Amino acid sequence: MNTGYKIRLHSHDVKYGTGSGQQSVTGTDVQEDVNSHWVIKAQTGKHCVRGEPVKCGNIIRLQHLATSKNLHSHHFASPLSGNQEVSAYGDEQGEGDTGDHWMVICDGDFWERDEGIMLKHVDTEVYLSATSRTYGRPINGQSEIVGVVSPGGNHVHWQAMEGLFIHPSDFNPKQQIHHEPHTEL
Repeated sequence: MNTGYKIRLHSHDVKYGTGSGQQSVTGTDVQEDVNSHWVIKAQTGKHCVRGEPVKCGNIIRLQHLATSKNLHSHHFASPLSGNQEVSAYGDEQGEGDTGDHWMVICDGDFWERDEGIMLKHVDTEVYLSATSRTYGRPINGQSEIVGVVSPGGNHVHWQAMEGLFIHPSDFNPKQQIHHEPHTEL
């Protein structure tokens, strides 16, 4: 969720009418929408270990769960504000190109679920951002998502919200709980 505008990163099989013509990425304030679910993947050619924490400074891809396209950017102007366009791109297997790579910028060592992060596009060095501008039909009322050069302000801060947070394969919850011995009779 964008912490400045309180909108969720969203996509759907609706193409931009200008710019790249790729699948649009928008922001929505609707909580219960499967088109706002994204999967964190390692950068192209790397492997993510299931349940391993994401380190600050890691390069990731965000794959849209419903369409398998990756969060993407490139040197096209966004349709409403003229900032850098952010789209969803890739084939049916979720493979695209280096335009899908985003660096996780956060405080501390790891991306914490309850803390805000910034996502910096590796190829073009812009920050994932929301604007106050909204689209008309066919995505009426949804907010513009863009890349911006300057990381100032809350519009570039994002927080993980709904979703599945998976433990590593070797996680054993019984080993994580410490039970005191009972001494009562």
